[in-house]
Amino acid sequence: MNLPNKITISRILLIPFFMMIMLVPFKWGTMNLLGADLPVTHFVGALIFILASTTDWVDGYIARKYNLVTNMGKFLDPLADKLLVSAALIVLVELGFAPSWIVIIIISREFAVTGIRLLLAGEGEVVAANMLGKIKTWMQIIAISSLLLHNIIFALIPFRFDLLSLWVALIFTIWSGWDYFSKNSYVFKNSK
Repeated sequence: MNLPNKITISRILLIPFFMMIMLVPFKWGTMNLLGADLPVTHFVGALIFILASTTDWVDGYIARKYNLVTNMGKFLDPLADKLLVSAALIVLVELGFAPSWIVIIIISREFAVTGIRLLLAGEGEVVAANMLGKIKTWMQIIAISSLLLHNIIFALIPFRFDLLSLWVALIFTIWSGWDYFSKNSYVFKNSK
């Protein structure tokens, strides 16, 4: 297994730590940053989430720079993104920070695209994420990070940037899903 794939797997392995920090009722108190109180667990959870998210850029950069792009990486990288984003969004619903209907749409799109990827893999095709899919992922990461750091973000920006970024992520999620389906709809015509 090459280095980019190991980095991708590390992203998956950080998910349980993120969930534990966010959902287990640790009594770490609050911290004051930029004049805003934030539970320490939310800050630590946000750091873990951001660290895990940056591995998406790192593994891709290394894979492209050193010509280490593999079919395993093309499969694992978007899967790791989907697992991390889905876990974080579900945690945000649990904490009451994200509307469940938006999270359901985002996660449904991820399942649908994964389904198409599996059909394409059955036909011998492995499709790497396109630019629209990458923008969608980064918009989701920005939205989740903003929601995790809600009080600090609100202290910096006097409007609900966290919710606005979630709406932008939703729009890119729908748009990229539509784009993915329209470009790969032929797989349904070939299915019996």
